[in-house]
Amino acid sequence: MSAAAEASNAAVAESLLAFWADAGVDAMLLDEAVDRIEAGKVMPPPRPAAPLAPVAPLAGLRALAGQMDISGAVAQAQALAAAAPDLEALVAAIAGFEGCPLRFEGAATKAVVYRGDPKAPLLVIGEGPGADEDARGEPFVGRAGKLLDRMLGAAGLTDRVLITNTVFWRPPGNRTPTPAEQAICAPFLERIIQLVQPKMLLLAGGASAKSILKREEGILSLRGRWFEWRSADGSVELPAMPTLHPAFLLRQPGAKKRAWTDLLTLTERLDRPDRPL
Repeated sequence: MSAAAEASNAAVAESLLAFWADAGVDAMLLDEAVDRIEAGKVMPPPRPAAPLAPVAPLAGLRALAGQMDISGAVAQAQALAAAAPDLEALVAAIAGFEGCPLRFEGAATKAVVYRGDPKAPLLVIGEGPGADEDARGEPFVGRAGKLLDRMLGAAGLTDRVLITNTVFWRPPGNRTPTPAEQAICAPFLERIIQLVQPKMLLLAGGASAKSILKREEGILSLRGRWFEWRSADGSVELPAMPTLHPAFLLRQPGAKKRAWTDLLTLTERLDRPDRPL
């Protein structure tokens, strides 16, 4: 038999085996015949009962429920944010805030609040600090931050931005911040927007866009589109554009063109705020 014929037969055999496996066949022919009818008349021994999980003490259940309730932390953040008359006071309030669990889980140093111009017309909001940001105490200073700076510089926005995140402490392992963690930090972020008074928001990454805009779509669906952000009390409303996170662009360089298009669209509207979309 030729090599080509052997390869063809092997492929047919593999295909047939895959078909029978998909059909539920899990055994080949045995060396000795088995009377399945007689075997079915024998009652199989009962399976041992699974051990019951230990019941958590009532105090433990109450503690778990307390961890899930973030209303107290949010209320405290709202009070501290409202009392801050300027960014300096707000940074101090965030530094002293202990209501966000990230402060005790992922952060090694102090809170990471913002960098850039306090009077900037554009506010860039990312997801959360990473290891480099935690060490430096400023957002977007690692590889992703350097890429963001190059993109902003190429668009003529270097001195026209203030950069922050949805949370101000590093999540453990640089994971994505949870909605609960973002909700606890939201009053501080909203106060940043009120104090800076930007003309528009650039939301970097899916976690940022979903949290700020209260949307469920993925970033590939949201990016490049205009949305309206409104403060909790309805007093402030700003145009906001989601875009791809610079860290994603480092992993997927082919997506840089889409992020650059988003940035050019935003810059054009920033320079001509009265021009209709």
